[in-house]
Amino acid sequence: RHIERNSILLFLVPADADDISKEYEILVNELKKYNPELLDKNRLLAISKSDLLDDELKEEIIVTLPNDIEALFVSSISQNGVQVLKDKLWDKINYDPFKNV
Repeated sequence: RHIERNSILLFLVPADADDISKEYEILVNELKKYNPELLDKNRLLAISKSDLLDDELKEEIIVTLPNDIEALFVSSISQNGVQVLKDKLWDKINYDPFKNV
């Protein structure tokens, strides 16, 4: 039930998953079953273990990802993308659609 209190949902899928898009869709379907209103929340997809990937593999993965969600590559080992992820989450949490109107 705590998920209902969040303003943004972070989906974390490992880079070594057989099909990252399929894993993401499984998570989205679980949300839909639990509470379809959760699908209205802002979402972000973090692909973990990205230190296992070279640039070519990342490009191959990017073209398979859904267009309706922003995706970032992160690695807790190398710390690549972690600060970007934190900044994106911060921006989305603090986004005010009426600011600068």
